[in-house]
Amino acid sequence: MPSIALVTARAARGTDYDMSPLLDALRAAGADAREVDWDNDAIDWSGFDLALLRSTWDYFERLPEFLDWAARVAERTHLVNPLPVLRWNTDKHYLAELARAGVPVVPSTFVEPDDDVGSILDVVLNTHPDAHDFVVKPAVGAGSRDAQRHARGDRSGIIAHARRLLDARRSVLLQPYLERVDEHGETALLFFDGVFSHAIRKGPLLKRNAGSTGGLYAEETIAPRTPSPDELEVAQRALGAIPLQTPLAYARVDLIRDADGAPCLLELELVEPSVFTRSAEGVAERFARTILRCVKAPLPSEEGGRRPSA
Repeated sequence: MPSIALVTARAARGTDYDMSPLLDALRAAGADAREVDWDNDAIDWSGFDLALLRSTWDYFERLPEFLDWAARVAERTHLVNPLPVLRWNTDKHYLAELARAGVPVVPSTFVEPDDDVGSILDVVLNTHPDAHDFVVKPAVGAGSRDAQRHARGDRSGIIAHARRLLDARRSVLLQPYLERVDEHGETALLFFDGVFSHAIRKGPLLKRNAGSTGGLYAEETIAPRTPSPDELEVAQRALGAIPLQTPLAYARVDLIRDADGAPCLLELELVEPSVFTRSAEGVAERFARTILRCVKAPLPSEEGGRRPSA
């Protein structure tokens, strides 16, 4: 009977709607599965055959501590997704890497703490003359925390928002707001072990000049969705461009459509994404089978070498 830790955060207890269905599916498949807080110092991680990240939704508030914890756990048990993936995907600078690899990505400009944000913003405004709104978000963040949508003419508001993050030594991401999301929403595609499982529609989250969410994550409007062929193609391209071990046990690809209607990558969620187990039949069971295959798979190398599909 494999022993599996589904890793969460104290603050997320009771809010992870995937937790109960996945625990039930794993136990029905013969596993000893438990919900465990990542920062519980009393946990002996070597007592688990596998530690699966599920709802560690406060990691971005103390990223160095989280990555140090993940490194220790990876020495004691099978961490899924593996440590090199966590290090790469917890900072949205990966979007620039994927764009360079030819993946269609929402246009993204990074501002670093010592940069002149006003000068960079002027370049962004000139580069996207048709954009009515712009999004300011931290490069390390989750759940839409500290992310806001600003009107194009609110230059001082954009700079002030960015400066608050930069003064805290946080890198900032500037993006034009792609207005088709207001009508079409986001499409989130879920993959288990590299195989497409299901997709959902997420309604638009950011309203102009509204404050950022004060909770662990912004509440979302979720509905099942059948992805279009072009969305599936872009999602596969994004997964294929990951410069680390593949296939991954789980991955979520979040897409929105640009002004021409073409899908482009908003985020690649490889650390602790909701997988929406209730949005399609058999999701929890499919995920559970993937997890149990990971228990039997060889441990990934620190360098992120590829392992064969199970």
